[in-house]
Amino acid sequence: MPSASSGAGRRAAALALAVAVVPAAWAQGGSCEKPVYLTFDTGHMGIAPLVAEVLKRQDVRVTFFAAAERTTTDGDSLDNHWAPWWKARAAEGNEFASHTYDHTYWRADLKGTTPTFRVKPSAGPLAGREFTWTAAEYCANISKASDRLALITGKKPLPLYRAPGGKTSPKLLAAAKACGFEHVGWAPAGFLGDELPSEKFSNEKLLTQALDTIRPGDILLAHLGIWSRKDPWAPANLEPLIVGLKAKGFCFQTLRQHPDYRAWIASHP
Repeated sequence: MPSASSGAGRRAAALALAVAVVPAAWAQGGSCEKPVYLTFDTGHMGIAPLVAEVLKRQDVRVTFFAAAERTTTDGDSLDNHWAPWWKARAAEGNEFASHTYDHTYWRADLKGTTPTFRVKPSAGPLAGREFTWTAAEYCANISKASDRLALITGKKPLPLYRAPGGKTSPKLLAAAKACGFEHVGWAPAGFLGDELPSEKFSNEKLLTQALDTIRPGDILLAHLGIWSRKDPWAPANLEPLIVGLKAKGFCFQTLRQHPDYRAWIASHP
């Protein structure tokens, strides 16, 4: 196992490289032959300002999937306190999509001719309770987050959404698609591990794994704050990851440019 000091040294060297050289392949306005798609789901938002600083410094655009989750500021991630933060990210050219307003987990499909689902929100007034939603009610919760994002950013979100935990079923995906939302998951190598316990998965280990396994076209997943992780993944790993991928010739795009979603986005303006 590498020592903490050696890991810190590698991260410092990577940051120095980022300042020293900007290959044409990922300079703003250049071509993007090895794209990756960095996405952030909401969380407690405690690290959100630091994440924004890194993205701006590295000139990287990402796609945010937002839900109204509990925050360290005693509100939720889509409340008026955070509205200026979201608006600033829109001005920088980032993209937005829904994560269901109440961060609602799909639990099961229920039998019947009409699509109905067992769900469990982790945010909002019904957090922690299991109950039943129709397809229309599920769609309404996706739309609620999208509408709120449009209001506070001044920018229309993409017609995309991400189910919390990535938990879905064919019926659930069909229901969301019928009301105008295509689901977005992530690549296996793109799971950056910030939800994992830091006692077993150190930042150094997660960074090394990501740099070794991420491939062109991968969708990457991180969060704007995870309550349970004692040694936060971001922003500590975020800039070294971006710098390391750039050094390998990777470039960053939003999901608006993703080949799997371009046609869907164009047909759902």
